[in-house]
Amino acid sequence: MYPSRRTPTLWGVTVSSVTDVRAGLQANGYLPDDGVTTAVYLSLSLGRPLFLEGEAGVGKTELAKTIARWRGAPLIRLQCYEGIDISQAVYDWDYSRQLLHLRAAEASGEAKEAGTTALENQLYSERFLVKRAILRAITDESNTPPVLLIDEIDRADDEFEAYLLEVLSDFQVTIPEIGTYVAKQPPVVVLTSNRTRDVHDALKRRCLYHWVEHPDFEREVSIVRAKVPSVDVSLAAQVAAAVGSLRAMNLYKPPGIAETIDWATALGRLGTSVLDESVVEATLGTVLKYKEDHDRVRELGIAAMVKQALDRGLLHG
Repeated sequence: MYPSRRTPTLWGVTVSSVTDVRAGLQANGYLPDDGVTTAVYLSLSLGRPLFLEGEAGVGKTELAKTIARWRGAPLIRLQCYEGIDISQAVYDWDYSRQLLHLRAAEASGEAKEAGTTALENQLYSERFLVKRAILRAITDESNTPPVLLIDEIDRADDEFEAYLLEVLSDFQVTIPEIGTYVAKQPPVVVLTSNRTRDVHDALKRRCLYHWVEHPDFEREVSIVRAKVPSVDVSLAAQVAAAVGSLRAMNLYKPPGIAETIDWATALGRLGTSVLDESVVEATLGTVLKYKEDHDRVRELGIAAMVKQALDRGLLHG
């Protein structure tokens, strides 16, 4: 079956082309490359979940937040972790309120009059249902359905991953005591993974996949300039060049975009206009978070990194 040629409209946001998506993301503070822009366009226009994989700090989570801002939609975030289950991700019961209701019914004599079955039906009703992220996204009835961010799915276990595959196939959740909830309009779904383990092929096949790279030098300079406008273009270029050098040093945790922005912000606060060895040594903790990485940078030589950053920064400026 061939896709329709008419312009797709995503709940009030027209996405007639990749250019529309790029403009929407840029207007909300995210500077995407062509690959990211195309992946988002296809996900929105085809109604498919978007699976973003890449190293920590490349902007996967920020992309989901930006899509929500662009659409004027609520962002519902599910942070995955080892051992997460349905009670943390989908729904749970408010046991303390159930207990209070039971005691009140007993004290008033209602429990005896209503009978056991009727009382149980009261306890397991929507009144005492706690909707977690997935159920909130499915039952959302606003004009603009939410963006459901399933963050770091690689930290969850196989059982939860299998359950998630079922939910993403039908966008429905069954609660035995109440019934089945079906999404009137499916949420926009973005999954992220830092690839601490391989996610099963079945889940990836359900989604559109995109590997998110660290930005190239020019785009990283633009990101720093956009996020830290008080920093002049020469220092932004020096910082971006220095971070690029750090990423090439085979560190335990290479710095991401967030660390680049933090470093530029810190240097600006210190009144720095030109990188030198002393200021890099003093501020290295804003960009590298492990002692082993600090030791490796010192071993390979801060001076050479600074010289390269200065040369590229001055050339860019």
